[in-house]
Amino acid sequence: MPTFIPKVIDGDRKWYVLDARGQVLGKLATAAATILTGKRKAIYTPFLDTGDHVIVINAAAVHLTGSKERIKLYRHHTQYMGSLKETMARDLRQRHPTRMVEEAIKGMLPKTKLGRAMFSKLKVYAGATHPHQAQKPQAMTIG
Repeated sequence: MPTFIPKVIDGDRKWYVLDARGQVLGKLATAAATILTGKRKAIYTPFLDTGDHVIVINAAAVHLTGSKERIKLYRHHTQYMGSLKETMARDLRQRHPTRMVEEAIKGMLPKTKLGRAMFSKLKVYAGATHPHQAQKPQAMTIG
């Protein structure tokens, strides 16, 4: 009996909207990563991109538990010698309100070409509006 391998067709992909207002960052990122990888589908295959598209709105209003708002650091390197930049979570929220959500979700995806393809199906917006109404996204609640 041969092993069933699903055919990945772009027409089968759905669009989901997650509202980040009042949600804990980790739980939101876990839900989004699960949808992006396709683990909610019966045809999930680890080596194929079977996931759906995710739109995250109100990313600026995501909640961090405990004292992470003033303790958590985000680091990036500019590729010049000695230029490792550190930014606290509250400063990152003011300058780039979507980056906190993007980095949390990206960290839960595979670190391969497949993970980068999954990450390209994520759209994050700081406010409550998004330009993807034509795709007829379905609202999804977490928990």
